[in-house]
Amino acid sequence: MMMKGRRDASQPKNSSGYKNPARPRTFRETVQFYMIDFKTPLGKSIDIAIIFLNLLLVAIFVTDTYDISSSQRETLWNLEIFIVGIFIIEYILRLYGASNRLAYVRDIYSIIDLVAILPTLLLLALSPTFFSHNIRAVQTIRVLAVFRIFRFLRFIAQNHLFFGIISHRMVDVARLVMTIIIIFFVYSGLFYSIENPLNNDVKNFGDSFYFTVVTASTVGFGDIVPVTQAGRLVAVAMIISSIIIIPFQAARIFRAWVMAANEKIMLICPNCGQERHDRDAKFCSRCGEKLPESR
Repeated sequence: MMMKGRRDASQPKNSSGYKNPARPRTFRETVQFYMIDFKTPLGKSIDIAIIFLNLLLVAIFVTDTYDISSSQRETLWNLEIFIVGIFIIEYILRLYGASNRLAYVRDIYSIIDLVAILPTLLLLALSPTFFSHNIRAVQTIRVLAVFRIFRFLRFIAQNHLFFGIISHRMVDVARLVMTIIIIFFVYSGLFYSIENPLNNDVKNFGDSFYFTVVTASTVGFGDIVPVTQAGRLVAVAMIISSIIIIPFQAARIFRAWVMAANEKIMLICPNCGQERHDRDAKFCSRCGEKLPESR
């Protein structure tokens, strides 16, 4: 999917960033602009609305795993349909505004959007009799809803996270935290969907999330254990992902911080002419002369 802040080189531009100041944007170009913009009030509003709806959809998935009344479950289902309807409109608008629609359809973020929409559409297309005779198939379809959390990847992929109001270092920290949350959430959802029908210790998402955190941290209290082969495979994959992906992300961020701290800048010594010095240098590394304050 086309991400915020990334525009096609072939996109005609006017005085607001488009190449041809004499020609106003077409309706299609306007749609594309606001679907990828994060600086104008409308662009920010679209971003905030999408993030809020993503959070709401994730909350619906979690709440639905608890013992709630049928009327509450019906309300959540209607709310899910409404949100997915908005996501369908969003997908159509992004597809309409894309300069290369085939490339857009193949884009990873576009595929994630389709996966987020698919479970609700499939459940809406099924007949009522299917629900009563194919409970396991319905549960399998609902598992796809776990992957809706990947929609947040679009908003942490660029350095304008939180609309550029936080530093690049804090953006890296936010990405690491979001990576951990996504890993824990996905594996918790998968573990719940697999174990809940057969495991009395996994009654809701909270139980599954507790198991995920305890297992990923290799503590392993043993009060909740998988009873199915698929559940054990999920637990193994969870541990492997945790000991590989999270340390790799943390090491990458630390390495970037070290490189940034050691990066030399152009700062000419007035005495010997040495040109490059450390960012925090007060004196010349060659002759010891005090360096100018303005950089």
